[in-house]
Parts: sequence; C-alpha cells; structure tokens
Amino acid sequence: ALASVWYVSDEGTLGLMTEFYTHLNNAKIKAEALRQAQLAMLRGEVVIADGELRGSAARGAVVLPSALGKFGTQDFSHPYYWAGFTMIGSPW
Repeated sequence: ALASVWYVSDEGTLGLMTEFYTHLNNAKIKAEALRQAQLAMLRGEVVIADGELRGSAARGAVVLPSALGKFGTQDFSHPYYWAGFTMIGSPW
C-alpha cells in the first residue's frame, strides 16, 4: 500500500500518483517507482499549467477538470507535496 500519515494536497497527490503509475510500468520494485515519482516532483518536472497536469514521462499532458485547473500554474517541487508518502508492506 502507498500511504501518507500527513495532510496532503489533492493536486499534489494527483501529480504524484500519476507519476507513480507511469514509473510503475518500468520499475521492478514499487518502492523504486515511488522514489522515481518523488524525484520527478523534486526536480519540478510535475506541474499544473494551463489546466493540464504535465509530468516527466512521454505520456503527454492530462487535461484537468475546470475545478482543478482553475488554480493556474502550480509547481510541486516542495517536499509538502511528495515527502509524506511511503510504501507499507511488500515493496515488490
């Protein structure tokens, strides 16, 4: 299970989970997929801009519903958005 014991941002969680599942396709270990997703966020590769969620992968941008896209540009590089998540149980 992937979980957080902190209060987390909905938009940041959307970015992290999208990156996590993108990296999960290539990683043999789930914990490595989480690490890669967190690193992508730290590097500023995951952002919301122009109503789209843009990530590090070549999957393209995800068009967001107007309720999520109304906040303008958001950068998720701050640890608040990604550091509270951890793997619980088997990392494989």
